[in-house]
Amino acid sequence: MAVTVETLEKLERRITLTLAATVINSEVESRLKKLARTVKADGFRPGKVPMSFVQQRYGMQVQYEVVNDKLGEAFSAAANEAKLRVAGMPSIAQKDEAAEGELAFDATFEVYPEVKIADLADAEIERVSAEVTEEAIDKTVEILRKQRRSFAQRGAADVAADGDRVTIDFEGKIDGEPFAGGKADGFQFLLGEGQMLEAFEKAVRGMKAGESKTFPLAFPEDYHGKDVAGKEADFLVTVKKIEAQHLPDVNESFAKALGIKEGTVEALRADIKKNLEREVKFRVLAKNKGAAMDALVGKAELDVPKSLIAGEAERMVANAREDLKKRGIKDADKAPIPAELFNDQAEKRVRLGLVVAELVRSQNLQAKPEQLQAHIEEISQSYEKPAEVVRWYLSDRERMAEVEAVVIENNVTDFILGKAKITDKQLPFDELMATA
Repeated sequence: MAVTVETLEKLERRITLTLAATVINSEVESRLKKLARTVKADGFRPGKVPMSFVQQRYGMQVQYEVVNDKLGEAFSAAANEAKLRVAGMPSIAQKDEAAEGELAFDATFEVYPEVKIADLADAEIERVSAEVTEEAIDKTVEILRKQRRSFAQRGAADVAADGDRVTIDFEGKIDGEPFAGGKADGFQFLLGEGQMLEAFEKAVRGMKAGESKTFPLAFPEDYHGKDVAGKEADFLVTVKKIEAQHLPDVNESFAKALGIKEGTVEALRADIKKNLEREVKFRVLAKNKGAAMDALVGKAELDVPKSLIAGEAERMVANAREDLKKRGIKDADKAPIPAELFNDQAEKRVRLGLVVAELVRSQNLQAKPEQLQAHIEEISQSYEKPAEVVRWYLSDRERMAEVEAVVIENNVTDFILGKAKITDKQLPFDELMATA
């Protein structure tokens, strides 16, 4: 029987489903009989409970389940008959009028949109690149030295200078009143490394152990503590201890301590360069991928199903609650997070997903087995035991699905960059690494 599909608005459709009452009643009766074999009731042996009792207690529940199951089957058959690509779950409501011996329902739902992608040759994309310089390697070496630095207490006559670790007591007041977070005892920080506001560091710089000082400090308007942002406080600070830092020399011992088998500075720098080049590659790829995806969406025309946006927003709410839970927030799973907060971001994600899926389908950009293997092996190189990492990925379908998604995105990116008008830009290493 042909299915009549009614177009309501853009992607919204409606079809009418009918269920024969005799079929429903027969299935309900069959399930109740099966249920009666295991139902327990006081005064009756198992399997001997009267059907009238089973019907009274479970009849409504079973009928609800049967109708839902049959509606699901009927909707699936109707959608297949009409060759519809249904987006999201249908909303089903029973109709007041129906033919004798039948139940009638209206199923309202959305379908996937037609995605039209214009000629990508007109798209303009800035493609970035970056190199690992000797200066970048030098900075990384300094970071490694600082991670392994030691401290020694300075003499009584020495004053605090940049690079020193100072231990202080402090108390701040605004209009003569203490404020939350404005007091601490035995507080340590590294002078000159931006751990404190510049005005605070400037006041401590040049002080001796045992010395106290009172100074004004104006909190920036955009200070993270909203209660004190834009206000001026008076601080009393007492320096308890000053420790000079000692950075290890860059030599064979330093290289060996970092796990370099050859134990040479040259091998250490080569290892650093290799790791930085891997990080640069992924960051450059991410930036170029983002630019390519933006260009692709800009060339696409489609309506986005509201049901898919709502579903994506709900997933984002669930992820937000999970993040709160990991941070130790109490009752994070009950946190009142409105899904509407994520609607714009969810719409962008769904739109991009639909456009990418269409390009993959039309241009045969699916991930090939050799691409999956190559990507996993590349990831594994940043670990101590690459072979184990490869086996870890290959042994789990979900992990492989994640790899496949990345490879497909890379294929899409390469395809777009191969079609669009490209302007190449060399990014300084520091600028690339400063981006999220």
